[in-house]
Amino acid sequence: MTRVVVAPDSFKGTVSAADAAAALAAGWRAVRPRDELVLRPMADGGEGTLDAFATTVPGARRMPVRVRGPVGAQPDTVETHGVLLPDGTGVVELAATSGITLLDRLQPLDAHTAGFGDAIAAALDHGVSRLLLGLGGSASTDGGVGALAVLGARFAGASGRPIGLGNRGLRALHRVDLSPLRPVPPGGAVILGDVTNPLLGPSGAAAVFGPQKGADAATVTVLEENLARLVRRMPSSVRPLAAVPGAGAAGGAGFGLLAWGATMGGGAAVVADAIGLPEAIRGASLVITGEGRFDGQSAAGKAPTEVAALARQAGVRTALVAGAVTAEPRGFAASVALVDLAGSSAVAMTEPRRWLEAAGAQLARSVDLPG
Repeated sequence: MTRVVVAPDSFKGTVSAADAAAALAAGWRAVRPRDELVLRPMADGGEGTLDAFATTVPGARRMPVRVRGPVGAQPDTVETHGVLLPDGTGVVELAATSGITLLDRLQPLDAHTAGFGDAIAAALDHGVSRLLLGLGGSASTDGGVGALAVLGARFAGASGRPIGLGNRGLRALHRVDLSPLRPVPPGGAVILGDVTNPLLGPSGAAAVFGPQKGADAATVTVLEENLARLVRRMPSSVRPLAAVPGAGAAGGAGFGLLAWGATMGGGAAVVADAIGLPEAIRGASLVITGEGRFDGQSAAGKAPTEVAALARQAGVRTALVAGAVTAEPRGFAASVALVDLAGSSAVAMTEPRRWLEAAGAQLARSVDLPG
């Protein structure tokens, strides 16, 4: 029997990875009903990471948690969850706790990561043996200070009082004490992310991602200055971490987590291994992957590129489905853009499942497979 593995990332803002996989599979089955379809929804550490683990790893459990939202100091404003894997690993996703989609109005100077810290603390309280920390989709540029403060670090102004949450609070930062931080779990904490940006500079968190979070040119300058102040006030052993690739992820949350003791891991690669994707691909006739937009950044650790690399290692062809394809899809046996099927991006985004089904059917008709 012909076996096809369906492993897309989420189509950001329109459909989850699990729903995208189901729609692609439905379209494929309409044309080739006898094929065996194996669904492995993917993620790279951003939005949809929790769902990828929860729906794919046997025995994974969603763990409800209540955290403070991305803006303001009051807790208990966001009902969300983490995921507990059978081996005792906890998975926490920044997008689900301190994400940009949780805001009605972008607030680049005041958004923070304290809710992310609340979720990490809840996982530690539960006694997880290891943590996987999904970064992506953040609303803030606070260098991870909000999360670190929840975990015990002290960030004080000249008066000795705690600074305010968000990037704006960093302007008053005078003293940092990381010694009260809760320890990472026995098995460590791994950062799942798909960006390699440092914390500071023209390719840093403020310059590259600040505008996506509502910052104009003047505000980007403020964000950068405040992050630089954070680095200067950090212990000398921590300051070099600002230059580590990925330190600028999620508004500098990568830097904060590195300062805590977490390690960098390629988001898509870690997720693929955890959900058993390499094993699923072995012996398959085709792998279908995809994401909302396939562009020049997709080669830098994004889920479709990781899926294609695993398939290539196994000698299996890969097909790509994306909302839009704006870069040459090298290495793929076939590719389909939803905007081409629907006629426009607006139509494609209005009914993403319909056009994903259409894409699955088109691939089933066009890719030459046995049976």
